Order: sequence, then structure tokens, then C-alpha cells
Amino acid sequence: MTLLSLHAHIVFFALCAVTAVPVQAQDPQKSGDESWTTTKENSSQNVNPSRTTESHTKSGNRTVDKQRLEVLGSGGRYQPYSETETETVQVDAATTRTVVRTYQWDGNGRRMLAQVTEENSKTTAGGDVRTERKTSSADVNGNFQVVRREVADTKKLGPDAEETKTTVYRADSYGGFTQAEQTQELKTHGADDRVAVKKTTQVPDGNGSWKVSGVTEKTIKSDGKNRTTEERVSNPDLDGRLHESSRTVSKESETAAGEKTSTVEAYDGGTQLNKRITKVQRKDSKGETTEEQIEGPNLGNPSDGTKVTGRTKYVVKYAGPGTQQSKTVEIRDTNGNFKVVSSDTQKSNQPPPQQVPPPSATQKSDTPAPKADEH
Repeated sequence: MTLLSLHAHIVFFALCAVTAVPVQAQDPQKSGDESWTTTKENSSQNVNPSRTTESHTKSGNRTVDKQRLEVLGSGGRYQPYSETETETVQVDAATTRTVVRTYQWDGNGRRMLAQVTEENSKTTAGGDVRTERKTSSADVNGNFQVVRREVADTKKLGPDAEETKTTVYRADSYGGFTQAEQTQELKTHGADDRVAVKKTTQVPDGNGSWKVSGVTEKTIKSDGKNRTTEERVSNPDLDGRLHESSRTVSKESETAAGEKTSTVEAYDGGTQLNKRITKVQRKDSKGETTEEQIEGPNLGNPSDGTKVTGRTKYVVKYAGPGTQQSKTVEIRDTNGNFKVVSSDTQKSNQPPPQQVPPPSATQKSDTPAPKADEH
């Protein structure tokens, strides 16, 4: 396998990981030890096959999650490409320690530790949280050096508000660390299940002070199984004045039968619609089907409105003890016809998720609807 084809393969795999329909793992136990391993095989008409192995082990207060990516080599055998190991230890009721180790393989087939991220998080009796994180990378000689530090403090400002201040430090050429970024995030909860988040990012201005590099404001509103999220991003101009550069509106809903629909609209400059993505997911005892379509404006004739420029279909079948998944991507050509540009399949020994029949339209649930995801 050439370096170019390997790089293309990894890029394609990453895109599949982002857009693929997630297949839920075994339901974790609420307490006690647990362990499981799943293997997924990916094949596509455009890139070499790959195989991903994931494992989860919990013993006492220690949890280890591993993910290994292998690609098919020129000899017809799978060869390891990368591996990530995440170890989490619940030190005590208030302290959690997490270590993420990233491995890569060299040209001689040797596994090399490439990066380590260590995180310590401690919660006070009042609910405040302090998180310290440091990332170390290997140099050309295999020696590790800390290249990044991060400190985040989350404080309760009241029953419905909290503030998180984060400072990022990067290694400098003098052997020390220099402040590279500061963020301030304010999160408030409204009485109608509305969540508002405002995040301000600052960077050094080169004269010993700080300047705002961006502001993100997000509002999440939930109503039963319906949720609307609006996010606005503002950036400064050359004079430091903030201007809205983008706006995204997401709407999610779910019917009594369990059909999920989501629509994401992205606007440039806050007003001009740039893209609309609509997704419909259906699930039954045999599997899942998700259909997604992308709409965009007609650049030649904006007054014509939007048109579908691409569509994707995911199908997950529950096959015995495992699952089978296929994905087909189509785009519209210059003649207005849809052409298949990507088609791949995935097999997994991971068991299908447990099927829970949805309540009927007339049945009322005693369980309150979950609140919006605040992160």
C-alpha cells in the first residue's frame, strides 16, 4: 500500500466514523465489573478494507477502553495502523484521573507510543470542578516532552448558572510555557428547560494584552422529544469589532412510533442559507434505516431557492449475533442526475441493541423527558 493510498484510506475512514449510523454497544452494568470486545470490518469500492477492534474493561474503580485501527496490507493481511487506549480511574468520590495513550506503528512493524494526555478532575463539596490536563508528545528520538497544558475551573454562580474559565499553555522555545488562549463560558438554565451558553475566546495580541478572537452563543430549547438548538458565531474585523460570521439552526423531533427527524440549516453571515441537511431515522426489530439529503442554493440563480445536491442512505441489519451496515452516497451531476460516488459495507460482531417498544400515542409515560444536552 502506498503512502498516498494509505492516507486516502485513513481520511475516508475518518469521514465514515463521523457520518456512520452508531450501533449501540451492550448495555453497561450500573455497578460491578464488565468486559466486552467488538470487531468491525469496513470495505469500500474506493479504498482498501479496514478493521476496527474496540474493547471495554471495567474492574473496580478502573476502566480501560481501547480502539485499534488496522488496514489491509499488500500481502492480504491486516496491519495495525493506530491504537488509542483510555484509562479512567475513580480515585475517590470527588477525584477522577484519565490517561489517554496514542500508539502508532513504524515501518518495521513496531508499536510506538506517540502521545500521552493526562487529566485530573476534582469536584468540591459545593459542586465546583477543577480540571488539569497535560499533553506530552514524542520527539524524533522517542523522548517525551510536555507540549501543552490546560487548566479549567468551573464554578457555580447560583442554582441555574455556572461559569467555566479555561487557560491553555503551550511549550515555548525557552523551555517554559506561554499562555496561548483563554476562554470564558457562561451557562444558564431557564425555567422553561432553555439552556443558554456564551463562550468567549481570547488570544494574546502581541503587546502583552489579550484580544477577543471569537464569541459563540448557543441556545437550546427542549419540549418533550422536540429540541431546537441555535448557535451564532461572531469574529472580529481588523478594527476588533465583532460581526456575526455564521449561524446554525438545528431541529430534532421524534414521533410516538420512534421515527426521528432532524434538520440542520447553516447560514453564512447569519442570513444567507448555505446548506440544509435533513435526516430521517427509522428503527424496528430487524434493523435501522437512515436517509440523509443535503440541499444548497443555486449559485447561478439564487432566486430559484435550494435544491438537493447529495443524499446518503445507511442501512443497519441485525444479523444473528452481530450487525451488518451499508452506506451509499450519491451526488447530483451537472445534468441533474444522481450518481453513486461511494458505497461501502461494515460487519460487526457487536450484538444489536435491546429493542424497547415505544409507548403508544395514547399511553402516557411516568418518566419525565430528558433535558437538553448542555454540552
